[in-house]
Amino acid sequence: MGSDLYESISKICTEEEIKIGKVTALGAVTQAAVAYYDQKKKVYKPITFKKHLEILNCSGNVSLKDGKPFVHMHATFADGRGNVFGGHLTSGTLVFACELTIEELEGRALDRKPDEITGLNLWDKTSVLV
Repeated sequence: MGSDLYESISKICTEEEIKIGKVTALGAVTQAAVAYYDQKKKVYKPITFKKHLEILNCSGNVSLKDGKPFVHMHATFADGRGNVFGGHLTSGTLVFACELTIEELEGRALDRKPDEITGLNLWDKTSVLV
């Protein structure tokens, strides 16, 4: 309880040297922090929900960025009235209770590289070619 969801997942992936994987989580948080990517300005805009929320879905992947495990996740949350919120999971989501699965995959690691068109760090196309 009280752990930062994104930071905890990243720490596990780094400690376990997971280079490629799939991540899912369910549970509840005391606050949520996500971001929305402004495609025109090419920047993430942070959004914080300072209230108790259920994690409806939290899923993503693990690949490499600068040679280190990098976690990319999106999450949806619901409040006590059934309103839904979500976005790109960031640091600042504080866990009340969480069931987390990290599935390490076999195969070539996927590398993230800056993409000039989108401004995002996307999988390098040479790393996804077989």
